[in-house]
Amino acid sequence: MKEKRKRQKPDWLKIRVPAGKKYLGVKEIVNKHKLHTICTSGNCPNMYDCWERGTATLMILGDVCTRSCKFCNVKTGKPDPADPGEPERVAESVRLMGLKHCVLTSVDRDDLEDGGAGLWAATIKAVKEKNPGITIEALIPDFQGKNELIMQVIEAGPEVISHNLETVRRLTPQVRSVASYSRSLEVIRIIADTGVRAKSGIMTGLGETKEEILETMDDLRLAGCEVFTLGQYLQPSKDHLPVASFTTPDEFEAFRKAGLGKGFIHVESQPLARSSYKAEKHVP
Repeated sequence: MKEKRKRQKPDWLKIRVPAGKKYLGVKEIVNKHKLHTICTSGNCPNMYDCWERGTATLMILGDVCTRSCKFCNVKTGKPDPADPGEPERVAESVRLMGLKHCVLTSVDRDDLEDGGAGLWAATIKAVKEKNPGITIEALIPDFQGKNELIMQVIEAGPEVISHNLETVRRLTPQVRSVASYSRSLEVIRIIADTGVRAKSGIMTGLGETKEEILETMDDLRLAGCEVFTLGQYLQPSKDHLPVASFTTPDEFEAFRKAGLGKGFIHVESQPLARSSYKAEKHVP
């Protein structure tokens, strides 16, 4: 039986790879301070662009996730213990990068009693203390839907809190590990109910239909989500889910207009859009 050939990427998914001074400067800070970034761990196609612009999405709580989602390139397994010195190290790195807006994310830490919420809160507070005037987006896991843990992050004061649905309701059991569609909507609802700007996103190309994408937008709006991102899924390796289809730039533009029509304040919808790409635009 012949092996199924990998789908050929269309021209609009070709990525420019710069290596200018700003890119090299960010790379040096990340390496020197032993930081983890979703840019590298998640094999993000926008890494070179973002780093060249002097921005990076910093990933706390290590680089090993306790879950094994079928789309994600982050390592999975048994993580090292949480590092209590990480908040201060991240805060200093943000200062050295000269960031005005910082995006923080993390792996899932189901091995920790608080899911890492305490270190999340400590990191946000440390970054704000060392970098007066900075704004922060926290791209959080679901913390198993526990309200008290999500509230620890909210009370630390980030301007935007994001939690991704990743895909439509029907495909969630095949695509995500442990997480559920309804639980993720509840996380968004908890965030929005406090008045913090709530943000979420999904991928195209996993087998969803146009109608399911529009239904997902409706579900997010009902939960209070104000910012929505939509980007093309790209298969990280042969061990991950294959790409079912490629969405064209014109189709992404149609989804962007549809999302704005449904009441989202911001909709980032393009082939290489990712949850934290140009996130500074999403701050209230």
